[in-house]
Amino acid sequence: MVGHGADTGQAEITLTLVRGLEPPARGNRIVYDSQIPGFGVRVTSAGAIAFVLNYTIHGRERRYTIGRYPEYKPAEARNAALELRKAIREGHDPLESRVLDRTAPLVSDLAAQYLAQHAEPNNRRKTLKDKRQMLDAVILPHLGRLQVAAVTADDIRRVHLLLKATPYYANRVRAFLSAMFSFAVDNNLRLGNPITKTGVPKYPEQQREKWLRSDELARLSKALDGYHDQQAANALRLLLYTGARKHEVLQARWEQFDLEGKMWTKPSAHTKQKRVEHVPLSEHAVRMLQIIKRERDAGTGFLFPSRRLEDRPLENLRKPWADVCKAAKLDGFRIHDLRHSFASHLVSAGVPLAHVGKLLGHTQSATTSRYSHFSDSPLRDAANLLGNIVEKGRRGQ
Repeated sequence: MVGHGADTGQAEITLTLVRGLEPPARGNRIVYDSQIPGFGVRVTSAGAIAFVLNYTIHGRERRYTIGRYPEYKPAEARNAALELRKAIREGHDPLESRVLDRTAPLVSDLAAQYLAQHAEPNNRRKTLKDKRQMLDAVILPHLGRLQVAAVTADDIRRVHLLLKATPYYANRVRAFLSAMFSFAVDNNLRLGNPITKTGVPKYPEQQREKWLRSDELARLSKALDGYHDQQAANALRLLLYTGARKHEVLQARWEQFDLEGKMWTKPSAHTKQKRVEHVPLSEHAVRMLQIIKRERDAGTGFLFPSRRLEDRPLENLRKPWADVCKAAKLDGFRIHDLRHSFASHLVSAGVPLAHVGKLLGHTQSATTSRYSHFSDSPLRDAANLLGNIVEKGRRGQ
């Protein structure tokens, strides 16, 4: 017989029998069931009781521990033993499966592999930072110890539900998990992605349409003029004048700018679409850059270098933006709203959506279409034309 310990015959393993088991003086002893071959209950000298199954497969004698009493009751253990014997007859070794289960990759392993092989080579620094934050705050605490192959839609739904109060963030976590599990499928770590539109639906998101009106832009401009840190102020101005993304401005280098040709060539490493973009510069942007270049005698390196770290750009604009918004009495605006303001005012002035999309670096017209309602303004002005003429006539003008 496999293992060590005394065998004490056969009897039907019932709850009464299990409760009456006496621990041996040393080692352990096993009582085998009279009805299911190899099924038994083991008691150790310390009084620990567990249900076991002895079996032979591929010429090898094995002993499998089904579970401990009282977590397992005799009836549950009997059913498990019958299922195990069926699997053994079909050629499956329960002990081997258990070893494989113990070495199967966990979600924490998948996360590390995904970051190293996909996110770090392909994602921008901010995107990578956001993904690490989601892993540390949500994904690993709730899913990290689960086996990749065993994660179900129910597991994802439970995490998604925890974030219901912040639907935008919940949907970003869902999208990240979906990308991770698609990566797992591609790398043969599991079959199928547990996240589907019907299985784990997104929360509805209220599209944010906040942009600076003319009077607010005037207050912002005045606050920027009076701000003590003009380097940060200039970075914010360039965001407004170009509609660029924050990381594009902070990572911008003089070598990317042709001030005579009034063109900014954004390298593929800095753009969201991972392609080179050639963006025309406005007169205001060119004039500001010429002043900066002349005052700093600059022609190479970062447009907005860090004052603390050599050959590094400004890290962020959070404090300058908060200070300027306070001075300009602007509540609830984000830095990204400068980009919305750029696009909204252009469309309102009659600039075609296709042109605005080109300036913003959009590759699909659907992305720019969020600003389409602003294109009604020129039409409304045209519709008002005759009424204005009539009103002037009534006033004798």
